Amino acid sequence: MNDIVDDPNMNPRNVAEPLRRAIGERYLTYALSTIMNRALPDARDGLKPVHRRILYAMRRLRLSSAGGFLKSAKISGDTMGDFHPHGDAAIYDAMARLAQDFTIRYPLVDGQGNFGNIDGDNPAASRYTEARMTMMAEALLDGLDENAVDYRPNYDGRLEEPVVLPASYPNLLANGSSGIAVGMATNIPPHNIGELIGACLHLIKSPNAVDDTLLQYVPGPDFPTGGVIVEPAENIAQAYSTGRGSIRLRARWHVEDLGRGVWQVVVTEIPYQVQKAKLVERLAELIQTKKVPILADIRDESAEDIRMVLEPKSKNVDPDVLMNMLFRNSDLETRFSLNMNVLIDGVTPKVCSLKEVLRAFLDFRRDVLCRRAEHRMEKIDHRLEVLEGLIIAFLNLDRVIDIIRYDEDPKRALMREDWAKDFARATSEADYVSPPHDPDAEIVLTEVQTEAILNMRLRSLRRLEEMELVAERDALREERTGLEDLLASEDLQWGRVSEQLREVKKNFTKGIDRGARLTTFADAGEAEDVPLEAMIEREPITVVCSQMGWIRAMTGHIDLTRELKFKDGDGPRFIFHAETTDKLLIFGSNGRFYTLSAANLPGGRGMGEPVRITVDLPNEAEIVDLFIHRPDRKLLVASSAGDGFVVPEADVVAQTRGGRQVLNVKDGAKAKICQTVSGDAVAVVGENRKMLVFMLDELPEMGRGKGVRLQKYKDGGLSDATTLTLSEGLSWLDPAGRTRTEPDLSEWLAKRATSGRMAPRGFPRDNTFG
Repeated sequence: MNDIVDDPNMNPRNVAEPLRRAIGERYLTYALSTIMNRALPDARDGLKPVHRRILYAMRRLRLSSAGGFLKSAKISGDTMGDFHPHGDAAIYDAMARLAQDFTIRYPLVDGQGNFGNIDGDNPAASRYTEARMTMMAEALLDGLDENAVDYRPNYDGRLEEPVVLPASYPNLLANGSSGIAVGMATNIPPHNIGELIGACLHLIKSPNAVDDTLLQYVPGPDFPTGGVIVEPAENIAQAYSTGRGSIRLRARWHVEDLGRGVWQVVVTEIPYQVQKAKLVERLAELIQTKKVPILADIRDESAEDIRMVLEPKSKNVDPDVLMNMLFRNSDLETRFSLNMNVLIDGVTPKVCSLKEVLRAFLDFRRDVLCRRAEHRMEKIDHRLEVLEGLIIAFLNLDRVIDIIRYDEDPKRALMREDWAKDFARATSEADYVSPPHDPDAEIVLTEVQTEAILNMRLRSLRRLEEMELVAERDALREERTGLEDLLASEDLQWGRVSEQLREVKKNFTKGIDRGARLTTFADAGEAEDVPLEAMIEREPITVVCSQMGWIRAMTGHIDLTRELKFKDGDGPRFIFHAETTDKLLIFGSNGRFYTLSAANLPGGRGMGEPVRITVDLPNEAEIVDLFIHRPDRKLLVASSAGDGFVVPEADVVAQTRGGRQVLNVKDGAKAKICQTVSGDAVAVVGENRKMLVFMLDELPEMGRGKGVRLQKYKDGGLSDATTLTLSEGLSWLDPAGRTRTEPDLSEWLAKRATSGRMAPRGFPRDNTFG
């Protein structure tokens, strides 16, 4: 036998199966567990298992909304020990979310202490906070004692927990839900409970109502942080009919007049799930990077309520233009992705429309109503049985007393006694009209009735008590008849559900804090694309760029010959007058153009900043040229290998830090020439001092490429190039700084890509046109 166990092939615990099937089955088990027991909410009560277990544990601890508070550590500990065998930190985080009025539209937990805030700060440790249930949570639990839902064993079989809570209102839509499962996710926004109940009542009256009709009651989400929904109504309708879509949400703001034409914007509500502290940081970053140049400052003056102050750079700025720019560049406007993926009947995941979610809730409420009615009927039947026995005892009181006093086994004697004659006689003597009965039939007390008689107190042996019992019996019979009618009629059931919903609406909307709608609707309008230059105050500056690539902007148009300070070993290279509304173009030796905003250049108080911080110019690349962008010009670009072409300047503007590739260079060649095109001819000079002049129309106009050959070389490469008007000749500066002109260029005029002739006498020794 030991040999069989030691042999792995004969061990019954070793099962051979294909790896694909083994992994597939195990992963499917994990996926189903995640979907059903962790990530997706139940369409009936809108809760995930962890939230349901927290509320049930708080109910067992008797933490009612009118009672006292209890340490959160105790609540999360009981939840973990009895119902939810996961980490207490995860349970406490889930409970803390149920207490946050900026996360949950109708909080289910009443927290005392630090449960986090809208800035994104975490709650205090569970040992420092206390909690109890809210009235909304109690409404979810109402009916648990009346067999309204099924129970199942907890994880270790010691206790039982409800499969779902009775839920007096559509909590799934009222508070929303979000979660990520395996291969699916859910993201449901919160709504106004009054609007939801209005839609439910309409759906009860008109079961075939279409989604568009329900939108008259539920126009859209109602977020706990307020805000303004600017999504078109047709898009919201499409999202609710399909269960998927997105909704644009903006912050609420208004303009405060400070007098003398000065104003500021005050933001009082921010979009849902946006952390205020991070939003303020983002707005400050926009100011620092000058992406929104018309915004001067941001101040967070929030206390209990949100108050974020935005100061414009100029009082002449249009507030709508400022806010539209901030909506595009920050979380002052967000998109909420709606995905109503829920568990139908707690089992089947499905992406539902608004009508399907409400229908699932209403069907569940009807089922709860019927189960509670049946439970009540069982209680009434038991009580009626007891009452019948007590009434018999009152009508035969002397005989009952004799049996109890003298019989050795009064319980058995009472159950075996023939009460028919005495009952009839007692009825006559007491002048009491009893229900019709056969006097010859044997009246037998049940064990329940006998126990009730034996447990009866002496003080109850009075005539008044007997009358109360008869009245109670008649009332219970009437109530039971009503319950039978209720269970037999579907119309009565829906009528009772409607009454319950109206009662909930009355309790949680009228005169209640946060009962009214918080999120409003507005038209987004068409945001005008205002050019950057229009938002920047036009001021004169002097752009200075050093040989090592440190750039700065001096205020005003200074003397270009003025001596400036540079870092040790550095010196001036580019210096020119510009304005803050200008765009600057940098041409690198890698053939790429980079774009800078003159308004975003560092100030001239220090040495400036390296250009490579602002744009992604590689370390091995050098700056060939730096100049002000003029979109109506054309540029001549050429490489050291002598290849080049003409490109419209409007086509070289880059929109990103990475720049725009224009001149392709390879095999050791570098971009060398970037000249503004003017005139009708091109003059080039090589490192061999040979100069060639050819007509401009021989060069192609391109947006990007290697270009064509400008001049032919046996050795060396291109030294310089320029454009000119052929009839005016060619001018350059001699070593003494005097301008020299060669009016007749016929000696050097030839076709493009030829070798050319030696440069004119007096041409600069550095082989440049100056």
